[in-house]
Amino acid sequence: MKIKMLDLNQQYLSLKEDLIEKLNEVMMSTNFILGSNVKKLEDDVAKYSKARYGVGVGNGSDAIHIALQAAGVGEGDEVITSSFTFFATGGAIARANATPVFVDIDPDTFNIDPQKIEEAITNKTKAIIPVHLYGQMADMEVIKEIAEKHNLVVIEDAAQAIGAKRNGKTVGELGTAATYSFFPTKNLGAYGDGGMIVTDNEEVAENARVIRVHGSKPKYHHHVLGYNSRLDELQAAILNVKFPHLEKWSAARRERANYYTQHFNDMLKDIVTTPIEKEGNYHVYHQYTLRVPDRDALQAYLKEQGIATMIYYPIPLHMQPVFSDLGYSDGDLPHAEKAAKEVLSLPMYPELEKEKQDYVIEKIVNFYKK
Repeated sequence: MKIKMLDLNQQYLSLKEDLIEKLNEVMMSTNFILGSNVKKLEDDVAKYSKARYGVGVGNGSDAIHIALQAAGVGEGDEVITSSFTFFATGGAIARANATPVFVDIDPDTFNIDPQKIEEAITNKTKAIIPVHLYGQMADMEVIKEIAEKHNLVVIEDAAQAIGAKRNGKTVGELGTAATYSFFPTKNLGAYGDGGMIVTDNEEVAENARVIRVHGSKPKYHHHVLGYNSRLDELQAAILNVKFPHLEKWSAARRERANYYTQHFNDMLKDIVTTPIEKEGNYHVYHQYTLRVPDRDALQAYLKEQGIATMIYYPIPLHMQPVFSDLGYSDGDLPHAEKAAKEVLSLPMYPELEKEKQDYVIEKIVNFYKK
């Protein structure tokens, strides 16, 4: 049996007619840049996030970068974030001419440890970027309290967590802004790149709109240094077709995650650690990630059995060569470093059949029973 990490073909076939119809409408309109589809998606995603404004941008990485700049973060500022995340988080801070300050994670959720945030605050700290990793929100109530105490900006990196909730609050409600990625593999994925900033702050939203069009307002008048980073009208049209299905897809991901968890806890409870969903959280399982012993050997074995897996992420950001000048050393952030050696993400998507999950479970059990 061959099992992919993600199979988008089934999703496409279920939406094919609607997608082709919507794309044809855009082609016939000849309105390809910042048209009605982008506006509709901005409005819908903002409303879904309990935010007043949505600003579509070119990709999720630009969303973080532009949100930081729009909130006034720049040269000389420090931004505290998790070391255990995709490079875009740290890269966006550096591209905004600020200094990333990496802190350790909660080993249960892989999200940033709020206690470590407070310890890292200096007189140069301007912002915090909590990353809602794998689809579970960080402890935003505590992070918000810390931010208010120290007058800090909070940009939620929600690239993997659209639709996630915590104690009745959704992504986008508790921060200065939240950022999404619509990369094709995301829970709400385009057929190319795309991203969005959502915020309740009118000034941040307006700044972001100006920055995404070369810093131009009005056209050809440039008062700030911006970028060419606009959400494409064709991608927005695709996302508008997909968006009404998001809640159903999130529920299906949770069902499949629970199925994995029940079986692993029954058969390998003392060997593998299944995802821990903190009380009050609604985890949308962008990834289903285990902690396992002999991770690399298990991954090689599963590949032989036709099962795709991924390691998100093998090198924490504080150990990346590009950030070597920040002065971190091996052992500085032990939980992030340990996670990087143990995590393994399994196939996860809404259409994943139980037959395939059973095969994955069987092979992992066989590996450890040997």
